[in-house]
Amino acid sequence: TSNKRTLRTLFRPAALPPPVVSDTSPSQKKLLAYHRDNEQQEMINQLLIDRALEVYYITMDETDKDETAPPIKKRPSTVRKYFFIKPLKILYFQAEYFFLKKCLQSNPMVPIQQQWLRSILTMVPQSLMKGRDRELLTEDLLKEIVRDYEKSMERCVLRRALVKPDLEELAKLQEEAPLPSLPLGLDFSSTWRNSYINAKNQIISTLHILHPTMKTLLDFGYTAFFNFLVLDFSSSRLKGPVDCRSFKTDASLSCSKAEDEIMSTWHQRVLGLFTQSEALDGVKLDQLESFYNCVAVLMSNQLKELLQRTTEAFVKLFDPEDRSHLPFFKMDLTFDENKMEFYPSLQDLEEAILFVVDCIGQTLQNIQTIRAWLMGGTETLDAELPAHTVQWAKSTLKKSISDNLEGPKEHFKGYVESYGWLVDGTAEERINRFAAEQPSFDEYT
Repeated sequence: TSNKRTLRTLFRPAALPPPVVSDTSPSQKKLLAYHRDNEQQEMINQLLIDRALEVYYITMDETDKDETAPPIKKRPSTVRKYFFIKPLKILYFQAEYFFLKKCLQSNPMVPIQQQWLRSILTMVPQSLMKGRDRELLTEDLLKEIVRDYEKSMERCVLRRALVKPDLEELAKLQEEAPLPSLPLGLDFSSTWRNSYINAKNQIISTLHILHPTMKTLLDFGYTAFFNFLVLDFSSSRLKGPVDCRSFKTDASLSCSKAEDEIMSTWHQRVLGLFTQSEALDGVKLDQLESFYNCVAVLMSNQLKELLQRTTEAFVKLFDPEDRSHLPFFKMDLTFDENKMEFYPSLQDLEEAILFVVDCIGQTLQNIQTIRAWLMGGTETLDAELPAHTVQWAKSTLKKSISDNLEGPKEHFKGYVESYGWLVDGTAEERINRFAAEQPSFDEYT
């Protein structure tokens, strides 16, 4: 026999002993036949049990085997049952179940029909079938469908043709993964294309930012603001030292001048745009309010972006890592009423610098909306700087001012340490004490 043992070679037909022919009476023949039948049945049962044990021993896990036991061929049948933990009945049914299952799995399955695959491909939109590498994706899709079909057919055949014995040991076996379940809360009963087209049409009809007038309005803002700042102090260092009062005045004048320029250029072009009848082409009467609201939001965003960009440019002048544009401030070291101090004070200097941030935020705050200008209303655009931008600018400037004032503070401290005794009364006390002593001429010398 071959050394390779398989499940099919284990169940060989049992060879029965030849019948015994002798001269016996009918009663003796009947008695001998009865004993012979019992012996044959016992032999068949023992053979089935031995075969089941051998099949189970081959297919069982390594942890269930008794490694110290001799090979099966060398084990006497009377002691084989002591080398296994499970009862013989369970082993027999388990081996038979796995053998039948393997036979069913090895049988060929009915292949999926080609017309089914073609029908599935017709459900894919043609727009998704075009393009680069689409043929490879389609081939992978069909392979996945065939694999799922064959696996489903195999499960169906096993469940219909093979009944698992009602044994506790077999019930614990996880032979196959459970079937996938549909995600909860999702409805796949209808395709998404129709709802997508409806939503797209609704967006096109109500989202006014796609209107040609909005594109023109965007172009006006880009042309007017892309290289423009409400306030530009980048060249103030070249002008030399400036006092705090002049610095605040220059900031106010620059913001006022920039606002007048914007109103006379950008705002006038916007008003001229909406005086034309073409500006409202395609806008229905019941959509005028939402259309003008969209215009107001777009103009507000353009003005806020301009003010925010100006604020960021001003804060960058005080960058501690790049002091090439840091402004010069004129400050005096004064002595008044026996007190030495800076004029203006360091606090006044900080307030003057932070004043510029407030001045930028107050610019362009009284511009009428297009709807108010057409209807004679008083509504204005929301061009206020966001609170987080103002907070960031002031906190960054305070830290930068504190770092840049370390030098003046050390300079002031040196004056106080060197000459403070002349003004705090120490020198006068020493003079008076020296004059009251009235020393002799020798002591004077």
